[in-house]
Amino acid sequence: MSAYDELMAFQHTTEALAQVAGRLGWDQETMMPRGAAPQRSEEMAAMESVLHARRTDPKVGDWLAAIDDAVLDDVGQAQMRHIRKSYARTMKVPAELAAEIAKVTSRAQGQWAEARSDEDVAAFLPVLEEVVGLKRQEGQALADGGDVYDAMIDDYEPEMTAAELGAMFDAMRPRLVALRAAVLAAEAPAALSGSFPAQKQMQLTRELARSFGYDMSHGRVDKAVHPFSSGSGKDVRITTRTSEHDPFNCFYSTIHEVGHGCYEQNIDEAYLLTPLGQGVSMGVHESQSRIYENQLGRSRAFTGWLFEQMQESFGAFGVADKEAFYGTVNRVHDGYIRTEADEVQYNLHIMLRFDLERALMQGDLAVGDLEAAWNDRFEADFGYAVDKPSNGVLQDVHWSVGLFGYFPTYSLGNVYAGCLHEALRAAVPDLDGQLAAGDTSAATGWLRETLQQHGGLRKPRETILHASGIEPSPEPLLAYLEAKFGDLYGL
Repeated sequence: MSAYDELMAFQHTTEALAQVAGRLGWDQETMMPRGAAPQRSEEMAAMESVLHARRTDPKVGDWLAAIDDAVLDDVGQAQMRHIRKSYARTMKVPAELAAEIAKVTSRAQGQWAEARSDEDVAAFLPVLEEVVGLKRQEGQALADGGDVYDAMIDDYEPEMTAAELGAMFDAMRPRLVALRAAVLAAEAPAALSGSFPAQKQMQLTRELARSFGYDMSHGRVDKAVHPFSSGSGKDVRITTRTSEHDPFNCFYSTIHEVGHGCYEQNIDEAYLLTPLGQGVSMGVHESQSRIYENQLGRSRAFTGWLFEQMQESFGAFGVADKEAFYGTVNRVHDGYIRTEADEVQYNLHIMLRFDLERALMQGDLAVGDLEAAWNDRFEADFGYAVDKPSNGVLQDVHWSVGLFGYFPTYSLGNVYAGCLHEALRAAVPDLDGQLAAGDTSAATGWLRETLQQHGGLRKPRETILHASGIEPSPEPLLAYLEAKFGDLYGL
């Protein structure tokens, strides 16, 4: 075997073990008994120790030194790009620190869930302080004298910086704020009301998952406190949640996670259990979940089909017709929860988190001051006060599990989705006719062929450029939002 073949065989096992570690995380959020949390944190730390040891094994360095990337084909060069970067990154982080982060974040996740349920920020702050301290140490090791937050962002969106994201957000904010002001000054569609049994929601949500191409023979849909997707290749799982009076929470969380899940399921099988066998970045990943959820799932055409499905499941539910239902689904409204935010206001939620976590990581904001900073910023941005912690600083799981640098990729995913949607409309002229029949296959097939199947073959921006034909820019997203909501609200 050549050095490349030996390295790829070794990497195959490392990737398989990483999937096992991911499955432990999935179980913790879905089925694990609450009392198992202390043991699970030890198990997660043990798995991280094994993975760290493999990723820093001297043999990996020897193989990397022996391989001439120039003689490899495009796939081989892409594999090496990922492995070299991962090796360099992992070598900078001490094994003890990596294991401690895994242990503490596993414990913090359970404490966050309890604190959220009890509306008790004080109960969560001590462990969050630990997480922030450990992640700062990791960020300092990775930054090697550079910007700590940039090093964290690079874990989720390679070659992106906080300065570039900040400039993008600054350019987007005025148009988003102006659109929100115009929309909120207009007459709003009626809100959904009534009772929608959880069992029926779950039945319909699984049908929605299948309608978007999610392969249930290689996946499953469960319930969790915070919806997420997990896994890659032939075992890709998603979760959702139900609310008796808000079935949209369930349905659109599911469609969102199906976007993530389909990306992973549709990657070329030749890349299975290799660095190319997963989504290339969280921004690109989010582009899939957001285009599934919003440009497709909240379109006038698809909501007409969903209206009929809800009538079959729940009977008459107080919405007169398909057009009224389209307005209800896309209703711009006051709200605290990011995952339930309408398209107009969603990115403003992300900008808030981006600024706060950047300040946390740079040492400009103390963990003890985080709740007050959140509440002040929220009232300034949205015009009303946070009423309880579960609607404020405790609503998201991300900080408890150490995902600093992750939040801005949500808005970046929206930007990428805007570029993809513009290209999709040109490629599938009869898109609305198909969506009106509940048929997403042309849209999801185009995304599979142009983007999803390639996994990590290209860098993130190159991935979007290859699929959409244009350099990533917020202009298509902003134009889409202004046209859609201008029409819906008669602006």
